[in-house]
Amino acid sequence: MLKTVLLILLALAVMGGAVGAAHLWRVAQRNKKEMAPFQGPRQPYTAQLGKVLVIYYSWTGHTQAIAQQIAQHTQADVFRLETSEPLPSVPWAPLLLKRQLSSGRYPQLKHPLPDVSAYDTVFVGGPVWWYTAATPLLQFLREMDFQHKTVVPFSTQGSNYGTFFEDFAQQARNAQLKKGASFNNLGPKYDEAVANKIILWLNSL
Repeated sequence: MLKTVLLILLALAVMGGAVGAAHLWRVAQRNKKEMAPFQGPRQPYTAQLGKVLVIYYSWTGHTQAIAQQIAQHTQADVFRLETSEPLPSVPWAPLLLKRQLSSGRYPQLKHPLPDVSAYDTVFVGGPVWWYTAATPLLQFLREMDFQHKTVVPFSTQGSNYGTFFEDFAQQARNAQLKKGASFNNLGPKYDEAVANKIILWLNSL
């Protein structure tokens, strides 16, 4: 009986590994196709966005990297959102974060929040958790009044931004939204392509 159970568990583990490998391969192929148009020489930055503020929440550093590039090109001021208490770093953290999303009990933020009154364009970004915006970013949107400023959202994610932009639009109070952009978490070989993607997106605003 024990041998049968072990064989079943081994079979399930092999099947799970195969499914995971297939998913990673599909994501890699999708990334390659998506980033192909942005390969080549660095594109010039030509946007005129006025005085810019970049607001972002980043847990692992991916969103921060995109925010820093946006700020560099636009000569923006930067405001990083932080939670009052550290988010859990335990192996089951994704389940805890999903519970935050389902309950609407988002983590509290450090204050004061940024004052957007002096800016023409405000970029706001964060990671995708469970196919929507990360809970600290949702808490920020819950508290923030954008005062009819031009607001541009951006996301970072493993492969699928889900309903990030729809949820952002519903929560961004008094924001004049422009087209956002999503950025998959890619390796160094795509650095130049990502840089071009950011520049061309900024130029289109």
